[in-house]
Amino acid sequence: MNYVRLGGSGLRVSPLCLGCMSYGDPARGHHSWVLDEEASRPFIRQALEAGLNFFDTANFYSLGASEEVVGRALRDFARRDEVVLATKVFFPVGEGAHAGGLSRKSIMHQIDASLKRLGTDYVDLYQVHRWDPETPLQETLEALHDVVRAGKARYLGASSMFAWQFGKSLAVAQQHGWTRYISMQNLVNLIYREEEREMLPLCRDQGIGIMPWSPLARGRLARPWNSASTSRSASDKVSAQLFDASDEIDRPVVDALEAVAAERGVPMSQVALAWLRERPGISSPIIGATRPQHLSDALASLELTLSADERARLESPYVPHPVVGFS
Repeated sequence: MNYVRLGGSGLRVSPLCLGCMSYGDPARGHHSWVLDEEASRPFIRQALEAGLNFFDTANFYSLGASEEVVGRALRDFARRDEVVLATKVFFPVGEGAHAGGLSRKSIMHQIDASLKRLGTDYVDLYQVHRWDPETPLQETLEALHDVVRAGKARYLGASSMFAWQFGKSLAVAQQHGWTRYISMQNLVNLIYREEEREMLPLCRDQGIGIMPWSPLARGRLARPWNSASTSRSASDKVSAQLFDASDEIDRPVVDALEAVAAERGVPMSQVALAWLRERPGISSPIIGATRPQHLSDALASLELTLSADERARLESPYVPHPVVGFS
């Protein structure tokens, strides 16, 4: 495995990150398609055996159960100092006025709760899951800096927000001498490229590692346009909010992807991931895996290099989309 630096930091991560939203407890949280612990553990082990060292979860996934499952699996299958463990904070976990958000009170409580569930003294990357409009930015950034100073996190990262919000966060942290974000986890894939306008150039300029989530657009880039939906896609309300499945807008891109993949003799997902991995500034796309082939195909994409003509064919049908993914 050829490891890469996460942006301009010294943190070295695998060029794919295993996203762990699918692992936890289907009875907790908001998604019925989540795998339970017994079904989840083989995927974490498979990823480790393949050389992946980067694992991303969140306190919100299965309302904490994902952190519990991931923490136990990594303790059983890996050495703590050899993996890069990331989690997130913002969405509410539990009840009460401070169950979510990015206030000092919330952050200090949630980092301790995450560490307890993960069974570790620290996380390598602690990320704000979204922008909090109700908390002063300085309060959030100083609290996060204190989390790092306390040794509970090694690095800080952020997830989907407007570029002006992220740029302001970087500037305020630098102004006060607080720990700056080193990564941005945002929505980027072949049928949603709006982040190319502002966020991706900002990240490249500032040395921020880019970790795209949903690189296969919730499976829409892994199968032909008219193929049957999966059990997950049929019940995934978030997917419907993010991707409108428009014949006019998205089908030409998916059709081009299908054609390039057929010519290459590889699954569509491999081509979609290879395209994303080759984009300037991309560090480690976050992949999901609920079948062994999902992970095998993602790993195979690391060996695939697209030609300039193939990239042009994939990119040319794209048209602007409404901005989504920030809520």
